[in-house]
Amino acid sequence: MATPLMTGARPPRPDGAPALPPQPSGPPARRRTGLTDRLRRAASTAPGRLRLSAVTLVVLVLAFGALTGWQVTTRTQAADQVLSSSQPLSQNAAEIYRSLADADTTAASGFLLAGNEPAAVRQRYQGDLANASQLLTQAAAHAGSSADAQSWVSQLNQQLPVYAGLVETARANDRQGLPLGAAYLRYASDQMQNTLLPIAQKLSDYETARVGQDYGDAQSTPWFAYALGAVVALTLMWFQVMLFRRTNRVFNLGLLGATAAVLATLVWLTAGVTGADSALSRSRATGAGPLQALDSARIDALQARTAENLNLVARGSTTAYADQWTKSTDLLATATSGGQLGRAQQLAPGGAGQDVADARTEFFTWKQRHDAASAKNDGGDYQSALDATVGTGADTSQQAYQALDAKLAQAADVEKADFLSAARSGRDATGLVVVAAGVLAVLAAAGVLTGIGRRLAEYR
Repeated sequence: MATPLMTGARPPRPDGAPALPPQPSGPPARRRTGLTDRLRRAASTAPGRLRLSAVTLVVLVLAFGALTGWQVTTRTQAADQVLSSSQPLSQNAAEIYRSLADADTTAASGFLLAGNEPAAVRQRYQGDLANASQLLTQAAAHAGSSADAQSWVSQLNQQLPVYAGLVETARANDRQGLPLGAAYLRYASDQMQNTLLPIAQKLSDYETARVGQDYGDAQSTPWFAYALGAVVALTLMWFQVMLFRRTNRVFNLGLLGATAAVLATLVWLTAGVTGADSALSRSRATGAGPLQALDSARIDALQARTAENLNLVARGSTTAYADQWTKSTDLLATATSGGQLGRAQQLAPGGAGQDVADARTEFFTWKQRHDAASAKNDGGDYQSALDATVGTGADTSQQAYQALDAKLAQAADVEKADFLSAARSGRDATGLVVVAAGVLAVLAAAGVLTGIGRRLAEYR
């Protein structure tokens, strides 16, 4: 007689309740309810395959629109950085250097004039120091995470009062007729030339490098957007070919519209990027680049003017300042090359070219007057040399230098305006691309759903 254990059935429960049904002795059956299985079942039918294709194509076109918008936005932000941050900060850093150098030059001029120092000379010196301090405050606020930039700004803020104190000590000694005044002024100038200006040059070089980096980001090619756009367009075309082979219907208006929207996005992207690149290149060629050349020329002119004045302060005790004059003027212009002034004239846009040309003419006038004054000084006529160098007459070195600097300043104003105009165009050229990419991506997605929806309707 078979027992429950022999038959595999469960024995009766002690409380008289019916026995539970027997359980299978093998492994539990796998439940095919996962996403993979549902997708496999959906793909086994023509309507299911169409639905999966619709989802895939919609995801692709929306991803293309999002990627295009992101890459274009990144470029636009970099262009705005050039316009509103890095280039102005670079110009401010160059202006810090120029203000410091001009303060040194003006201090030497005022010292030479002693009791005859005009109020305008004193005001210019004080204005240079105030301008440098103000620009250093701005530089400190925009130094960002750069430890080097913060350090340079901090050092300049610490050293500037020291320099100003030395100049005031030189003036006080000179008013009392003490010869220490000239020594203090030379020491102050050494501090400026060997400590402050090299630090200011590092800050200027750093800001100039930031401009180059932002220009590179602003003019980068959105390769990923182009690549994904090409993949989406080719996928849409391939899918339409497959539909044609299966349905013998040549046109699917929805999918054709989606393909046209993707291609239109690529065309709009290309037009926007090309226009932005052109404008940014123009801003660099007619603004940022020429401004850097002008800044270099103005700085060399200041160095030459400082050397010219300090050579008179030294009264023949050293040839260092005469050597510095020769070095600086050779950088400005030589007999064999155009020098910094020639380069500035070559790079200057049409509106600024004549100003730089006039500045070169004033430079050669200045050099001739300097040579004449030096000859007087070498001949023992110090007072005549002094009057010819820092006097207020119409035929002095001072007048020629100021005319040169004024012409370069006029050219700089023209180049700043050209830069702003072109840089704004470069920033704004891609503004509509982001909107267009979003709208066209949505239209492409709607075209995919409409086109495939018409095919799905045939199965109902």
